[in-house]
Amino acid sequence: MQTVGLDYISLRIGGQWEYEVSQTIYFGENDSEDSNFFYRDRIRTVFINDAKEQVFIIQRSKSEDRSNWVKEKDYTLLVREGNIVRTIDNQPIVILIESIRDGATWDGNKYRGQNSDEFVAKRVGDTSSELFQIEQEDSDDQITFRDIRYESYEKGIGMVELYYEVLTYCSRNDCLGEQLIDSGSKIHMKLLNYESE
Repeated sequence: MQTVGLDYISLRIGGQWEYEVSQTIYFGENDSEDSNFFYRDRIRTVFINDAKEQVFIIQRSKSEDRSNWVKEKDYTLLVREGNIVRTIDNQPIVILIESIRDGATWDGNKYRGQNSDEFVAKRVGDTSSELFQIEQEDSDDQITFRDIRYESYEKGIGMVELYYEVLTYCSRNDCLGEQLIDSGSKIHMKLLNYESE
């Protein structure tokens, strides 16, 4: 059974999502920095590009206390050839497809000019569930790297969770296979509040 993926992104001017964010940045063995903060993503406008596509501009703001917000960046969302494309820092990723179903797959890197990267949609719960987890990567060789990335989308709301953990392990002879983190980062975003306008 296919579902309209657009129902899972909620593209409306004024739409706003607030996320609780926990982040860890790894600088080397036994050297990392943890931080906790909040993101607020708000669709502030829309325009028509040269390809006659609607491009929604989302402003991301950051706060330590949910009271004082500082703009961090803008990013965009658009629908192209049945793909829902999010571009952050000039890196377009196909986050959803219009005809989404449990087990659907697509190339997340379709518009990046890079090697293909297969994303998989997995319905969370029973067949009536309106929550999909999009598995972007699930790799860990337990020797040199770990790459776990997924996003979850709920019908009528949009993204409700993001998890991103990309690490490299120490691969010197004296530490190979010990899973000592050499570098990388981990970020977990969970939705706290959504307003449609």
